[in-house]
Amino acid sequence: MSRHSYALAALLLAGVALAAGGAARAQLLPSLPVGNLPVPLPDAVRGAPLVGELLSGLTPTERRAATVPSLDRLGVGAAVGDLGRETLAELRRLRLAELIRANPALLDVGPDGAPIRRGVLVAIDPTEAQLRAATSAGFTVETREDLGGLVSVVLKVPVRLSARAAMRRLTEVAPGLTADYDHVYEPAGGALLPGAGALLAAAAPPPMPAGKTIVMIDGGVAPHPSLAGASIVQQGFAGPAKATGHGTAVASLLVGRDGAFRGAAAGTRLFVADVYGGSPAAGSASAIVRALAWAASKRPDAISISLVGPSNLLLQRAVAILARRQIRIAAAVGNDGPAAPIQYPAAYPGVTAVTAVDARDRALPEAGRAARLDYAAPGSDMAAALPGRGYAKVRGTSFATPLVAARLAATPSVQALEREVIKGRGRIGRGILCRTCRTDPKVVHAK
Repeated sequence: MSRHSYALAALLLAGVALAAGGAARAQLLPSLPVGNLPVPLPDAVRGAPLVGELLSGLTPTERRAATVPSLDRLGVGAAVGDLGRETLAELRRLRLAELIRANPALLDVGPDGAPIRRGVLVAIDPTEAQLRAATSAGFTVETREDLGGLVSVVLKVPVRLSARAAMRRLTEVAPGLTADYDHVYEPAGGALLPGAGALLAAAAPPPMPAGKTIVMIDGGVAPHPSLAGASIVQQGFAGPAKATGHGTAVASLLVGRDGAFRGAAAGTRLFVADVYGGSPAAGSASAIVRALAWAASKRPDAISISLVGPSNLLLQRAVAILARRQIRIAAAVGNDGPAAPIQYPAAYPGVTAVTAVDARDRALPEAGRAARLDYAAPGSDMAAALPGRGYAKVRGTSFATPLVAARLAATPSVQALEREVIKGRGRIGRGILCRTCRTDPKVVHAK
C-alpha cells in the first residue's frame, strides 16, 4: 500500500471522512464504510511523530479537508481507540491549528496553541479606573455586558499588537485587572463514522416528570420529524441561530420523539443557545457566557454543554455563579484521548463531568482525561437525528452529555440520581446513567 493510502487510512480511522478522489464531503453523512475498511493500520501510524509525515502525503486540499473542524460532525469512528494516546493528541493539535489557519481574520493562537478571538481581550469585573487606564493605552471597548453579578468588557487591542503583547500591556497599565483571552470552544464530536457493538432494540428512557426545562448550549437545531412536536426556542449568541448537524443530533437526544426513536427528556421544554452562528470559528468564551446568562434566566432544571476547550477566567466565574444558584450543568469531557489536556467547562467545580460508554458498558477509549469524572452515559452504538430527515450513527461524549442532563433535570437530589447508577467497565466516574436511552441505529435505519 502506498504512503498516501496509509495516510488516508490513518485519518479516516481518526474520525475524518474524505470522499473518494480527495474532495471533502459534508460530515453529516458517512462517505466511506471506514469501520469495515480492509486496510491494516501499520504500527508506525500509532505514534504521534508520524502523523505530520503522513499528512505530508496528502495534497493541500486533502489535508485541509481531513483536518478542518466542522459543526456537522456527529461522532468519532469506533477505530479511533486503536490510534494511541499520542496520536490522538497530535490530531487534536492539527485540528485546532487548521481551524486557526482557515480563519486568520477571526482567530489567533493563544497559550498552548488554543484558538482565541483575534484582536480582543476580555476584562472581568473591571473598575472604571482600570478601564480608563486601558483606553489611555490604546485599548477600546467593543462590548460591555452585565451578566448578572459578572461584568464582562471585551477590549479591542491596539493595532499591530500580538495577543500576548496586548495582555502584557493591559496588565501593566491596569494593575490588579483580571483579564483573559477570548478562547474559542469546539463541539465535543468528530467525523460521522459507523460504530459497532451489541445494540438495544429501542430507546426506553426513564420517566421524565412534566414541566421540566433544559437549556442546551451548542449549535443551532434544524427541523426534523422527531422534533416536530417538541417545545423548542432558539437564540443566537454569535449572530442569528443557524442549524448544525451537531446541535440537531444533541437536541434529538434530549426531546426527540418519532416512532421507535425517543429522546431522554421527551416532553421537556428545550431552549437552544447557539454560540456558533454557523461558524466553527465562533463559540468564544464571551459568547458562551452570554448564553449561560440567558440560560439562567429560563430557570432551567439542567443545562447541557457538549463543547470543550481550555480554562478561561470569564467562563470559570460564570459557571461558579450558576453553581451558587444551584443550576445543574452537564458538560462533556471530549474525545481526544487521555493524552490531551483536561477540557473545560467539564473540569470546573459545580459542573457534572460526563464521559461515554458503548453498548457493552465499556468506557470509550478516546474519551478525554478529566480532573474529576462524575458519570457516564451511552455515547456510541446509537442513533441521533440528521437535519431534515433520517438518523445517523453517532459516537462521542457529546452525545452522552444530553442524556446525563436529562437525568439531572428529572431527579430532585444527588441521592436519587445515585440510585439510578449502574456499573460498567473502565473510567466511568460513579457509574452509568440513562443506560436504556440508546436507540439502536438499525431500528431507525440510521446511516
